[in-house]
Amino acid sequence: MQLRQAQRRLSRIKMALQGPSGSGKTYSSLLLAQGLVGDLRKVAIIDTENSSSDLYAHLGPYNVLPLGEPFSPERYIQAMDQCEKAGIECIILDSISHCWDFLLDAHGNMVGNSFTNWAKITPRQKAFVQKILQSPAHVIATMRVKQEYVLNEKNGKQVPEKVGLKAVQRDGMDYEFTLVFDLDIQHMATCSKDRTGMFDKNPPSRISDATGQQILNWLTKGIPEEESTMEQRIGSCQSVSDLLQLYSENILNHPELGPLFTQRRHELQSLQLTKSQSNGTAAHRK
Repeated sequence: MQLRQAQRRLSRIKMALQGPSGSGKTYSSLLLAQGLVGDLRKVAIIDTENSSSDLYAHLGPYNVLPLGEPFSPERYIQAMDQCEKAGIECIILDSISHCWDFLLDAHGNMVGNSFTNWAKITPRQKAFVQKILQSPAHVIATMRVKQEYVLNEKNGKQVPEKVGLKAVQRDGMDYEFTLVFDLDIQHMATCSKDRTGMFDKNPPSRISDATGQQILNWLTKGIPEEESTMEQRIGSCQSVSDLLQLYSENILNHPELGPLFTQRRHELQSLQLTKSQSNGTAAHRK
């Protein structure tokens, strides 16, 4: 356990696009991916929508991984593993609503107590979410939306009333993403969740590859994860010999960290000198 100053690490974006059928979720995802990685050959769509992603092949040579039934979390995870092993830098999950529908059906078909049965379903959903969040690739997930209703009492009767659109996924799924864009039938996007601070106050607009480039610029202002890890490893060295070993193994790839190695060496030598002096004083007293 180590207390450290807050830093925004260089990372991969995990974001979602939600909207009704025909709102342009797949097309917009491809434009975002193009802006993020620059080369559509490094992009893959995990397609649960009957190969609808092939409709946009004119954009460039992106990859498609068709995913049919059953739409279990485990099959989504397997598909993402396949993309990662192929060196894909941006994975588009089109869509993750099928996964939630699968889990709802699985829960509905279970015998026994409904509440208790969620204890068997929730870990599968969590594993799926963690796969998205921990992926080394950019991940863009699309979600279908449906009309949401609430029951209000009128004239002594419970009457359903429309209260807006809701994503077909588990409640709170949007909190897992850094960015969430809501698309309407005119393909206009409004940012409903924004941890970057770049889009939440913007009027509705169309997503383009420039949007992806803007997100990439925000990401690259962070500290590279590998460099941050090296800083921690340098600081954790407890002897000069360990520090020299780390130095010899990494300095060629990280010459910019030379001053940190020197600083840590001075700290360790100073600690060693202080300890030697303390031991000498103790021996003299005896």
